[in-house]
Amino acid sequence: MTRLEDMGVDILLNWDHFFPLSGDPDGTHFEGWSMLAAWAEQTERVEFGALVNCNSYRNPDLQADMARTIDHISKKGGDTGRFIFGTGSGWFERDYTEYGYEFGTAGSRLDDLAEALPRIESRWAQLNPEPTRDIPILIGGAGEQKTLRLVARHADIWHSFVSPEDLPRKLGIIETWAEKEQRDTASLVISNELKGRDESDAQALFDAGVRLFTIGVSGPDIDFDGVGRWLAWRDGLNG
Repeated sequence: MTRLEDMGVDILLNWDHFFPLSGDPDGTHFEGWSMLAAWAEQTERVEFGALVNCNSYRNPDLQADMARTIDHISKKGGDTGRFIFGTGSGWFERDYTEYGYEFGTAGSRLDDLAEALPRIESRWAQLNPEPTRDIPILIGGAGEQKTLRLVARHADIWHSFVSPEDLPRKLGIIETWAEKEQRDTASLVISNELKGRDESDAQALFDAGVRLFTIGVSGPDIDFDGVGRWLAWRDGLNG
């Protein structure tokens, strides 16, 4: 993580699963939130979080307290912490069955997330000490009836894997929901994934409004050269 920070990466994101999603299904793996606390201590500059936390695995008020604690750890000598609260409804059934959580349906899990987010925001306001800043909320997903409404209602960052061609339509749906929620989403940061894409795809995503680009990497042999190429593209874009 420190090497990526030194290279100039702005944000580091892990995932919230209990088993690998590729390769050996019983391969080496660690719990995500514990790892985030370690990152808070190991890094100095980057923002960080999960892409994304699974709402089903922890009580909402506990999630808020864990996020606040990691936020404070990451402050170190700075003015504010660097933690981003990335969250979603969950989907990986093996996590649920082996760890004893009720899997439910995609709809019920999204309903649970809708119930949890106000509790998380309310708990942040009650904690002593309070978070060092308004912790940014990142919501992942592209479902038009529930997920994008939650984005319009709560998110500071929206992450998806939506194609450049479909992105304007999805953003229009978010704006429609935002009008119903009476929330201004002008500052909403649009995030998307670059893995498997080339520079023309990246430029198309940028032209469609994406300003946060993620690059999926996995160990033990991380492609640092590939990361470096995308950082050079970013720096060229920024002039």
